[in-house]
Amino acid sequence: MNFIFICECMVQKKNTVLIIDHEIETKKILGVVLPENEFNIESCHTGKEALRMFVTLKPDIVLLDLNLPDMNGNEVISALREWSHVPIIIITTRAANKDVIVALDLGADDYVIKPFHAEILYSRIKSNLRKSAIFETGESELINGLLRMDLSRHEVFLNDKLVALTPKEYNLLRFLMTHCGKMLTHKQILHQVWGTSHADDAQYLRVFIGQIRKKIETDPSNPTYITTESGVGYRMEFIAA
Repeated sequence: MNFIFICECMVQKKNTVLIIDHEIETKKILGVVLPENEFNIESCHTGKEALRMFVTLKPDIVLLDLNLPDMNGNEVISALREWSHVPIIIITTRAANKDVIVALDLGADDYVIKPFHAEILYSRIKSNLRKSAIFETGESELINGLLRMDLSRHEVFLNDKLVALTPKEYNLLRFLMTHCGKMLTHKQILHQVWGTSHADDAQYLRVFIGQIRKKIETDPSNPTYITTESGVGYRMEFIAA
């Protein structure tokens, strides 16, 4: 009995993925993309069914198509965000920036365009699961590759060397690192870091992003930590240690 108990405890916990998509083919593809030993895949075809399933399943991450037969995908995002911080990744054929920005501003964490690249989708899922774990545990230190942020001392280190940041640069970098792996719109960043008075000043944000890149990137003109999604916003990429 003891041996069986130990073995069961050593089994890796699977992350439950809820796929909300009326295209059956999507679940088949994701069944191949996502390792069976890491993920438990559940799916539904409508928004109303998704909201019912969400309550009972309590998924670790949601993959949502914006084109649903009974309701707009953005309505699903709004409903879920009323009571949950679960990561939501949009998977859609819509490539227009305005559709993506609306979904992100409503609370979606990321997006991929169909047909999606398997490795990119897998990476986005893992990054958002890491971000969710940090949010739940309340880490006092954020680490991404060679970049380390001590939240209690308000200090940033790159390869164990102290990086001199202004208070505003620190707040901006902290927001990006706290949401590592998430696609953040210009509006989201400006609102959270500067407040509503600068909510539409993308050029203002661009200047500060450039200043931070000069301090943490090996090649600021070809950044690896903070990447740009043209017309949408910025992402703090997850960098393996």
